[in-house]
Parts: sequence; C-alpha cells; structure tokens
Amino acid sequence: MTPKEIKEIINKYDKQNLTIGTIGSHSALNILKGAKEHDFNTLCICQEDRKITYDRFDVADEIIVVDEYSDMLSKTTQQELRQKNTILIPHGSFNAYLGDKVFDINVPLFGNRELLAWETDREKQHKWLKQAGIKLPKVIENPSKIENTVIAKFPGAKGGKGYFIANSEQSFKRKLQEMKQKGHITEEDIENVHIQEYIIGVNAYPQYFRSIVRNEVEMLGMDRRYESTVDSIGKIPAKEQLEIEVDPTYTVVGNIPVTARESLLPEILRMGDNVVEKSNEIATPGIVGPFCLETVFTENLDIYTFEISARIVAGSNVGIGTSPYAYLKYNENMYMGKRIAQEIKEASQKNLLNKITS
Repeated sequence: MTPKEIKEIINKYDKQNLTIGTIGSHSALNILKGAKEHDFNTLCICQEDRKITYDRFDVADEIIVVDEYSDMLSKTTQQELRQKNTILIPHGSFNAYLGDKVFDINVPLFGNRELLAWETDREKQHKWLKQAGIKLPKVIENPSKIENTVIAKFPGAKGGKGYFIANSEQSFKRKLQEMKQKGHITEEDIENVHIQEYIIGVNAYPQYFRSIVRNEVEMLGMDRRYESTVDSIGKIPAKEQLEIEVDPTYTVVGNIPVTARESLLPEILRMGDNVVEKSNEIATPGIVGPFCLETVFTENLDIYTFEISARIVAGSNVGIGTSPYAYLKYNENMYMGKRIAQEIKEASQKNLLNKITS
C-alpha cells in the first residue's frame, strides 16, 4: 500500500462510524477495550479456538473467524474491513503470523508500516538504535568468536521461544541442535540466529507512545517478563539441576508491572526521545503510536537496549487501568489500548488520519 492509496481509502471512510480492528491475539483485549471506551466500533479477527476469549470479555462488536490468519488477506475479507471503515492496529502477532505479508494488507494500519519491517530485521534494528545513541550489547557475528556468555535469539515475534545461553562455540552448537530436536526452532531459524553479548542485570521494558497529533513522546508503562523455564529453575535445588541437565528456555508466559527507580527516569525518557528522532530520518514520519525498548539495567545503573518493538507490546497489558506512569500523565484510567483509540479519535477530529495510518 502506498501513502497515496491509504489516503484515498481514508478519505472515503465515514469518520463518524470508524471501526478499530485487530488480530485476536497478543494485546487484542487491550486494544479493543480501549477502542470501546472511546465509543468506536470494534472488530476482532481470530481463529475458532481463540474466539472464547473475545466472547467472554465482550470487547468485540464483531468477530471474524478465520482458519489461518493469512486468510485475512483475501480480497473478500479486506473489502469487508474497508466497508466497515476499519483501521487495523498491528501487534506482535501481525509479525509472527503475517511477516512480510503485512505489506499486502489493503486496509489502513495505525502506525508506520515500514518500521514493522525494521523491527523484524535485527541488523536494521541495531543500526537504528546505534544511530540513536542507545547503549547496545555487542553482537557476535560468528560462533567461533564466542569468548564470554552470550544469548542466542531467533527472528520474529517468538516470545522468547528457543532462546538459550551459551559460553563457547561448542556449547552454542550443542544447544542449537537440542532446541531444534525439541521443536523450539527450525532450520530456517538456525540460519538467521542472532548472537548477542549477555548483559547481567534486571530486564525491564519501558513502553512509550509517540503522538503525532500532540507532537510528544509519552512514557505510559513498564514491565518485565515471566519466562519459562528460566524463571522457575530456581525452585529446583542446584544438585538436581546438575543431575537433570536443564537448559533453560525463555518462552514468555506472562508479564509483571515494574516501577523504575525515579533517578533512572531521565535517561529512560531521553532514550525514547532519541529513538523517535532517529526514526523520523529512517522512515518518515517515524514512529507513530506505541513502541517499546527491551532493556537491561546493570548494577552500575547502565541501561543496555537489546531490542525495539515498533508497535504495542504484550507487556502493556499489565497497565490496563493500573499503570502509575499513565496515571501521572493523564490523572485517569489510561492505558496503551485506550491511548491508541484517543489518538485516532483526535486525529479524526483534526482531519489527520492520513498522518497516523499507513
């Protein structure tokens, strides 16, 4: 979709009868609830086995059931979405289930479609963050160069599945094959493995919102992930750990809210500003709406960033109705899904929808 084509579609929309839609996964409850709070029509595209969630929580005015998420790319479905004046909100499952096909969606997306491609390319991510002056872990180009502890990651929004720690070329190759045998990764994943210096510290994920309408960058929340098996292995005595030879994985099963030490906030805020400023240069108009920096805080209070998500993250779900940072900013029950809906509403009122969609 070209900007011109998106603009033509948006111009034909009934601005008084917009629909907020998304894939039923990841942060759909967050997105759809926020849309309903701003009186938008809401639409969920999901597979049959997930429909119960959106029925039970009553956040979707309409549910379109598909066999595969790629079915939403059919001409019939896309025409139906446009007829309903739909703006789609991308999240991690768009990358996981659609990949590059996200560019084939002939329906306006909230945010910058081009930056979704930057997010899934680790080399582009590294370039973006480095140029923004963000402190990064070292990237190990070849397993033979492993001298200290590293973490191996794989492409796409895999939720940490298959990630592992290694400290030598031998342990890296052994664990790579073990993860493949367990079905955690594929041969294609192996070809695209990303090896990164492992920074010891506390993982935390500040969530930001870049408003085009208000021309500002907001911090709305922070979380950390609860990962299996790495967060449960401590319940097993060290002796038994050695006997059963557990190789921890990092599959995310949930998120936990975090409030940062206040003296860290200036740097966290500057990091968000710097990333947005650089995004304006690499893919105009830069970041639109939510984004997240995946960081590690060391004992010396240095902040390393190992990834960026250029859309809403699942960790923002912990802030639904409770985030202290959203409260400090808005004095009300604000959260990421509601903030997205608010931006769309204000953009519609000011005739700026073509500035926040792609």
